[in-house]
Amino acid sequence: MLPERLSNGLCSLRPNEDKFTFSAVFELNERAEIEKEWFGRTVIHSDRRFAYEEAQEVIDNQEGDFVAELTHLDQLAKALRNERFKRGAINFETTEVRFKLAEDGTPLGIEPKIRKDAHKLIEEFMLLANKRVAQYVYDLHNGKDNNTFVYRTHDNPDPEKINTFALFAKRFGHELDQNDSRISTSLNNLITEIEGKPEENVLQSLAIRAMAKAKYTTDSNGHFGLAFRHYTHFTSPIRRYPDMMVHRLLQHYLSGGKPVSKDEYEELCLHSSDMEKQAADAERASIKYKQVEFMQNAEDKPYEGLISGLTEWGIFVEIQETKCEGMVRMSEMSDDFYEFDEDNYRVIGKRNKKMLSLGDKVTVRVIDTNIDRRTIDLTFVDDERD
Repeated sequence: MLPERLSNGLCSLRPNEDKFTFSAVFELNERAEIEKEWFGRTVIHSDRRFAYEEAQEVIDNQEGDFVAELTHLDQLAKALRNERFKRGAINFETTEVRFKLAEDGTPLGIEPKIRKDAHKLIEEFMLLANKRVAQYVYDLHNGKDNNTFVYRTHDNPDPEKINTFALFAKRFGHELDQNDSRISTSLNNLITEIEGKPEENVLQSLAIRAMAKAKYTTDSNGHFGLAFRHYTHFTSPIRRYPDMMVHRLLQHYLSGGKPVSKDEYEELCLHSSDMEKQAADAERASIKYKQVEFMQNAEDKPYEGLISGLTEWGIFVEIQETKCEGMVRMSEMSDDFYEFDEDNYRVIGKRNKKMLSLGDKVTVRVIDTNIDRRTIDLTFVDDERD
C-alpha cells in the first residue's frame, strides 16, 4: 500500500477537494441491472466522507446525512449480492481480528472484525466495477484477437482436495455434493449449516485450503469463487500495482490503442502474484507477532479453545476468546503416548485410546510464548490435573 501521506492524503477522495480519478460509472434499475455504463478519467468532488461505522449507523437508524442515498445503495448492493450467489458465488466469511493498541503499540486487546452491511455495500460495487471493466476489454473485439489485459482469475478446485474435504465434513454430519455443476451450491449450503456451530471455523478454514489460489494473468479463465466469467482488479490503485496496470491498459484501449505485448504483461502478472503472496505472508506474520505479544501479558487462566490443526509433533488450538492459535506439543503430553492418525485428522493415545480430533472443544493454558519465533505454547488443563 502507498505511504499514508499518499493513500490517505493526495490519493484519497477527501471531502471538499477535487480529485483526479479513473471511474466506472453505472446507471442501475431497481433490480440492480445495468442500464448504462461508462469508463474514463474524471474529477470527483466528494461531499462527505463516511467511516464504515458511520454509514452503518445511518442505515440501521434510518437517519443522518444522505440516509436516502445510503439506503438505496444498500438495497442495490443486496440485489447484486443475491444475484451473485444465484450464479454460484461462494459465501466464505473468514474471521479477521483487529488490535486495540496503546500509544507505544503494545496490544491491549483483540477483537474480531465484524463485516456489516456497510462493508458489503462497498464490496458489491467494487466487484461490479471490477467485473464490468474486465468484460468491457474482453468484448472489445467480440472475443476474437483479444486485447492483452490483466485479469484476476480463480481456477476450479482440485477434485482430490474437495474429496478429502468432503470426507472430513462428513465426520461432522455434513454432506457435500462433489458434482462440478453443483459444487458451489453445495459449499454454500454447508457454510450455512455450520454457522454458529463449534466446527464452523475449522471447516471454513479447510474449505478455503481446498480452493485454488487466485492469481493475476493475461488469460481470462474466469473466477470460480465469485462466479464471474471475466474479472480484474480495477478499484484499489493505492493498494495494488495490478490496478495501475489495469487503468493504463484500459485508457490505452479507450484511446484506440492496439494490443500490447502479452508476454511482457504476463511476466508482470507473475511478479504481481508473487509479491501478493509475500505481502499476505508478511501480514499474517505481523498479526501473529501482535497475538503472541498480547498473550505474553494475558491473564494466567484456563481458556476454551478448538483444535484447529494436527501434526505428528503437536496439536494446534485456537483460543476462542482471543482468536490466537498456539500449540500443545505431543512430547509434553504426560498422560499417554499419542500417535498421529493423518487420514482421520486425529491423535490417539496408545494405552488409553483417548482421541483428540480436528474441531474438538478443549481447555488450555498458556505456558510459554516466544516473540522471535511467534509461537504460543499451550498445555491441556486436563493434563495439569493428571
